[in-house]
Amino acid sequence: MMPDLGKYAAEVLTAYAASAVLLLGLVGLTLWRAARVKRALDRAEGRHDA
Repeated sequence: MMPDLGKYAAEVLTAYAASAVLLLGLVGLTLWRAARVKRALDRAEGRHDA
């Protein structure tokens, strides 16, 4: 159920969408960077099969 946002509906929904996109981007960037760092650490420790 969506609350009545009145004449500001477009602005509020745009802000929600922008926030969601930014949060998803940060999560994706964090996961990508973690995988990259893990690969580098595995290489530095001599574990090439992991």
